[in-house]
Amino acid sequence: MNEEIRALEPKILWNKFADLNAVPRPSKKEERVIEFIKKFGNDLDLKTEVDSVGNVVIYKPATTGLENRKKIVLQAHLDMVHQKNNDTDFDFDTQGIEMYVDGDWVRAKGTTLGADNGLGVATMMAILESNSIEHPAIEALFTIDEETGMTGAKGLSPDLLEGDILLNLDTEEDDEIGIGCAGGVDITASRTYKVESTPDSYRAFAIKVKGLMGGHSGMDIIKGLANANKLMNRLLLNTTEEHKLRLSSINGGGLRNAIPRESEAIIALPETEEESFKKELDKRIALIKAEFSSLEPNMKIEIQKVPSEVEVMDLESQKQLLLALAAAHNGVYRMSPEIEDLVEASNNVAKVSVENGKIEIKCLTRSSVESSRDDLADSLKSVFELAGFDVKLSGEYPGWAPNSDSDILKTLDEIYERMNGEKANIAACHAGLECGIIGSHYPEMDMISFGPTIRGAHSPDERASISSAQKYWKFLLEVLKNIPEN
Repeated sequence: MNEEIRALEPKILWNKFADLNAVPRPSKKEERVIEFIKKFGNDLDLKTEVDSVGNVVIYKPATTGLENRKKIVLQAHLDMVHQKNNDTDFDFDTQGIEMYVDGDWVRAKGTTLGADNGLGVATMMAILESNSIEHPAIEALFTIDEETGMTGAKGLSPDLLEGDILLNLDTEEDDEIGIGCAGGVDITASRTYKVESTPDSYRAFAIKVKGLMGGHSGMDIIKGLANANKLMNRLLLNTTEEHKLRLSSINGGGLRNAIPRESEAIIALPETEEESFKKELDKRIALIKAEFSSLEPNMKIEIQKVPSEVEVMDLESQKQLLLALAAAHNGVYRMSPEIEDLVEASNNVAKVSVENGKIEIKCLTRSSVESSRDDLADSLKSVFELAGFDVKLSGEYPGWAPNSDSDILKTLDEIYERMNGEKANIAACHAGLECGIIGSHYPEMDMISFGPTIRGAHSPDERASISSAQKYWKFLLEVLKNIPEN
């Protein structure tokens, strides 16, 4: 299956990507891929180091004639987001990604592809292995755990690198040169509730929201896509008193950096309310589907009977939960007043878990401005605390402030226009790149970000453009030959 991937051009890039995607590499479980990259460097007889947190650095001298150029750091992250469709039988801990070609796109079968940031990693491997690519001295930095905390970048030693310029290979539009990104903070709200037996003459039902687009909770948040957790709450809110609904459980969403695609709730209703509740639910579903008709064409919302031996949440806790979720902001919070079409601050209500007397709600709040990030975080914290939740903020990381006077930016801008006959889109993004954190360790390092076009990152719809990868590869090779002199 992956042989058709290996036949794509440039072969050196896609072969390394296929090699990498054979190695399971979930965030927080990168032991196998760390060993894979370490062995790769050692087999090339290149100096290879693994730091105390698991980041790998492979050092390669400059090719003949480029010894007087500034030393560069090539950087990408080893971990990938693990998301799959509910009907996909796949074990991320043991299986390699199953890829296929679909026109101009490389996709995976029912799972995330790992092009984010696997194509960046594969690029670095290809350059390190090549004997013909011209380049200055390279420090290839493979970081860990970018997707669930950026702990690799946070734990990076300040004396591990000597490079003057960092080329981050984690941008997902091939016409974009990134000069800034958002910071973020994880918000976790948790509390307990009383578990009660299902009242007599009640029947249990499962409500399922599925088929949503999902996607990257930073890059795709501006699209206004549906959030399965918020949709589920809309279905349940205001029906509790009218139909005497009792909530048993909710399992919605997954990773903080992925817009939730699916949610399932188990509820209980009096037998006498079943027909009227279904009529009311049908009305709500029709309104929601009409609202999102252009954005979520594959949305499905279903209700079906389940065994009635379920326990339910006490009514006061149920009311507080549903009101808190209704009030918790989701989506774009503020657009940047400085950069057109850039989201400044947003929140993703990423995961809702209600089961066995415990509630946990996980959010990821992003902003390129610390004050607006803190304002939104305070708003969410207030909502959840008013509903009796204990709220913790963790995993905070800084944004990357744009520098329009960057020397390496001027170099890339000139090369891009010369090669493509048009100006590049010089932009900041609403994703959380590692540049801001790395810059806190190496404040004098000049930084830039670019990469091939990737769509649907953090969802099973993730796909990488083949023609874009070719364009990006040629651009990168030209950049390496034109790094400024010391």
